[in-house]
Amino acid sequence: MTINSKPRIAIIIGSTRKSRFAEKPAAWMLEKAKAHGAFDVELVDLADFDLPFFDEPASNRWMPSSDPKAVAWQEKIGTFDGYIFVVAEYNHSITGALKNALDQAWVEWNRKPMAYIAYGGAGGARAVEHLRAIGVELEMVPTRNAVHIAAGSFMAVHPMGQDGPMEGIEEAIAPAASAMLDELEWWAKATMTARQEQKAAA
Repeated sequence: MTINSKPRIAIIIGSTRKSRFAEKPAAWMLEKAKAHGAFDVELVDLADFDLPFFDEPASNRWMPSSDPKAVAWQEKIGTFDGYIFVVAEYNHSITGALKNALDQAWVEWNRKPMAYIAYGGAGGARAVEHLRAIGVELEMVPTRNAVHIAAGSFMAVHPMGQDGPMEGIEEAIAPAASAMLDELEWWAKATMTARQEQKAAA
């Protein structure tokens, strides 16, 4: 990585249920992030990694992980300079699958920005607040701006509602996506530069 390279951003699908809604907003966010032009973007699906529940003596902040699946996850997320989480809200918080995935690493998350596209009755806002707090503990940089798909917009695109295309609610959510991506670009470039300078000085 060089300081002038495009930030690599992972859009992480944070739900693993077979009946999940997440693919739809994830695909829309992928399209918008690519169109923004500042990033190299990749969709990363937690369902593809079959992570065990965290069962190491400590996080990899303190010692290397022993489970090959955890190590594979760390190696994957370590290739990115920032993250957009696709956030389903379960009982006012994030999914257990996403919390477990966050717990499986520390080194790889550290000093990188995190952004969010969330959905649910309150637009996933309560889950995002929890996720921001987790990110701070992982020494990540939570963005202020986020995309929240709530209420009428949520039911317009959800299969249990009208199941319409994401384009049908763009007027409601596209401005938030644009602001979030601009903020993510700033922090991704800033943290890339800082990490590169730290590495050069070591």
